[in-house]
Amino acid sequence: MIDEVTAPPATPPTAGQDRWRQWWLATFALVILVGGGFAVGRRIEQGNNAAPPVVPSPSAASTPPEPSPSPTPTPSKTPAKIILQMPGPVPARGSGQFTYAASRGPVFGSKGQLRRFRVAVEKGSNENAEDFATQVAGTLGDPRGWTGSGRVRLQLVSGSDAADFTVYLATRETTGKLCLRGGTNVSVGGRPYTSCRTIGKAIINLDRWRLSATPFVSAKVPLSTYRQYVVNHEVGHELGHRHEGCPRAGGPAPVMVQQTLTLRGCKAYAWPRWNGKMLSGPRL
Repeated sequence: MIDEVTAPPATPPTAGQDRWRQWWLATFALVILVGGGFAVGRRIEQGNNAAPPVVPSPSAASTPPEPSPSPTPTPSKTPAKIILQMPGPVPARGSGQFTYAASRGPVFGSKGQLRRFRVAVEKGSNENAEDFATQVAGTLGDPRGWTGSGRVRLQLVSGSDAADFTVYLATRETTGKLCLRGGTNVSVGGRPYTSCRTIGKAIINLDRWRLSATPFVSAKVPLSTYRQYVVNHEVGHELGHRHEGCPRAGGPAPVMVQQTLTLRGCKAYAWPRWNGKMLSGPRL
């Protein structure tokens, strides 16, 4: 017979032990309650006042910020400088011999007698015959010029071709001599100053070609305009036109006014035609 082993009966707690156990359980429950409430309160405070977490944009990390557009540059509108005179010394005399341009050009004008012209530059003038020919032909071929009247046609030919007249560019000493041979004194103050025309020759003074003339410089008229004027004026003589006066004070000067010396109350103008009509003044 096997004897059963039974646990001894538990000893009931004493009254003092029971009171201590109740105090400890109450204290533990109070700690749990206060701690939990503090944690909950902290979570509520964070939820109401804490800054929300920063969430990067999906493209913020991969796409760089777009640069500000550069302003469109404004183009410079600086006006071109007006050339009144060419710089540097002007040769007073050359060799007396001439280089002829080899260029040929079309017939300018649609009606009237055909007049062929050559172009020559004095050796020692430091000017190029082909450049001079380009400027002379550009002036005489302009519809504001003599060919616009329908009374004459003009054509640039080579120096080796037959021609009706020649346009010369000569130093002042040579200009003075050639003009005197043709009966015209172009001196002012003892120095050859203006240009001239003799039979078959329109002679342009190099001083005027490079330095213009006082009425033009004083009025700040470009040198290019004076060059157009002096070619048209001297060729106008070759075509049979005489000197004229100013038809209306303050108006454009007819090309046959001696504008190199005086405008006679008019304003500088380089062309025989104005507003589609021939511009003329009283004959002198």
